[in-house]
Amino acid sequence: MAKHVTIFFFFVALTSCYIASFASDPMPLQDFCVADTTSTVIVNGLACKDPSLVKAEDFFFCGLSMPGNTTNSFGSKVTPVFVNQLPGLNTLGISMARIDYAPWGINPPHTHPRATEILTVIEGSLQVGFVTSNPDNRLFTKVLQKGDVFVFPIGLIHFQRNVGNTNAVAIAGLSSQAPGVITIGNAVFGSNPLIDNDVLAKAFQIDKSIVDQIQSKF
Repeated sequence: MAKHVTIFFFFVALTSCYIASFASDPMPLQDFCVADTTSTVIVNGLACKDPSLVKAEDFFFCGLSMPGNTTNSFGSKVTPVFVNQLPGLNTLGISMARIDYAPWGINPPHTHPRATEILTVIEGSLQVGFVTSNPDNRLFTKVLQKGDVFVFPIGLIHFQRNVGNTNAVAIAGLSSQAPGVITIGNAVFGSNPLIDNDVLAKAFQIDKSIVDQIQSKF
């Protein structure tokens, strides 16, 4: 009996060590880890600056009061406040952005591979939406007014469109210091090098000449 108990506890201990080796710390292990952008250390994120060299400016960003330049083909401009713009965000798992929209401008379909996004309309009216994964590909869409909030689950394709005749502004919060952005049109038709036009023609069920035309725009 004692032998069986010993084996049981050994198995439990071994299992616990195995699980722990794949677990991550649920909370930061220090007050802050300001990103050291000059470090040559390669980690999953950015190395920490020496705490004795940290200043208040490392936790400060100035600029979200300034409208973004929307004179482009999409009629929108994203002003990010990610870890590259605000080093104090390092390891904290949050970031934000300001998005400006010209009348009827769009923030084209895109995904954030590492973050859920919550968006609040500050000025104007926005149509927003996201599409669920295969096989359903269900579209959830809503027209938002000033003060309204909408959430885009992590990794799902989503978009915004100004549906008014005046400029619109939104603030987005994201659950990662570096959420990443994959704009669908750019990724598919503007890859480097280009995806073979025969692949895209079959994928989108269009003629290769149309693929060539679209790729030329990217």
